[in-house]
Amino acid sequence: MSIKPLADRVLVKPAAAEEKTVGGIIIPDSAKEKPLKGEVIAVGNGTKDEPMVLKAGDEVLYGKYAGTEIELDGTQFLIMRQSDVLATI
Repeated sequence: MSIKPLADRVLVKPAAAEEKTVGGIIIPDSAKEKPLKGEVIAVGNGTKDEPMVLKAGDEVLYGKYAGTEIELDGTQFLIMRQSDVLATI
């Protein structure tokens, strides 16, 4: 995979949704909550006003509606601004 985010953007691979059952009932994929954490795969260079503080390999928490979903080589990723990241783990 050859992708390089621009400016203050980061490429994040979301963590897998947790498998939960309720009283023996399996919850379908469409009803599962999206994970709110993931691993930073690639980062941009930052901007002159906001240097890049994240690096590839960081585990991060992000907002529920943060980023844009993209698919590369059959894998789901999110691309978002560094400011959409709430914390590192």
